[in-house]
Amino acid sequence: MNAGSSPPSPHAGDLPRLDDEAVVSVLCRGLRREVQRAAFSKVVLGLSGGIDSTLVAYLAARAFSPENVLALLMPYRSSSADSLRHGRVVVDALGIRAVEEEITPQIDAYFERHGEADRSRRGNKMARERMTILYDHSQAEGALVLGTSNKTELLLGYSTIYGDSASAVNPIGDLYKTQVFAVSRWLGVPEEIVDKAPSADLWVGQTDEDELGFSYAEVDRLLYHMVDRRERRQGLLRLGFSAELIDRVFELMRRSQYKRKMPVIVKLSNRTVDKDFLYPRDWTG
Repeated sequence: MNAGSSPPSPHAGDLPRLDDEAVVSVLCRGLRREVQRAAFSKVVLGLSGGIDSTLVAYLAARAFSPENVLALLMPYRSSSADSLRHGRVVVDALGIRAVEEEITPQIDAYFERHGEADRSRRGNKMARERMTILYDHSQAEGALVLGTSNKTELLLGYSTIYGDSASAVNPIGDLYKTQVFAVSRWLGVPEEIVDKAPSADLWVGQTDEDELGFSYAEVDRLLYHMVDRRERRQGLLRLGFSAELIDRVFELMRRSQYKRKMPVIVKLSNRTVDKDFLYPRDWTG
């Protein structure tokens, strides 16, 4: 490189390769700190048999002894048989506790009165039902609920508010989906789980990438440059991303901002929760 010349821009295919061992160490340490700070010693999570919840289960088993980790398997009647089987594979591999809670009866009972509901509405109801079950077991167990949404999903709004996006601590929310795959491989997650097409399993044949309209590999590269490197539209175009993809992803991020915020409180007093009263959650004074 000549003196005074600028370094070349990163190629659009670049996404930083993480030090998997260091990542796992940081995430486990953070999990223990946050759970103990809230005066808990046990955790509970929904285990779908997919890569995200599987990685959270592996991290939890490392951060806490297996008897302090409770996994809930919550199938619906149309759920893939592989989802339940893979969830059981993870439970057996880690030696964690597990409870199976079938959600079909309550979901079907509700939609008997709302037969016009489309599959998206039904999927949202399932996600929220599963979270209410998690929080019920949280109360019964004295355990903190762990989140299983990755950074890609959170940025795109690809989650159900007060459903799968709800939790007390989320250990993988700063990992892009492709990084979730890499860390999972390093931890030794079974290949049959790592290699299957990502799916929320909300209806037969549903896959994340088909529903989104782009691959995780493609959108993770874009999100990295857009969010982490703060590249503007022209810079993203120069990196080779299409205008259509840039605009679509930006709009998904813009429209889902409300999902990443606490409920907005209309200000009335001198000190309003989330505006002026901003103490961390361990504030006790």
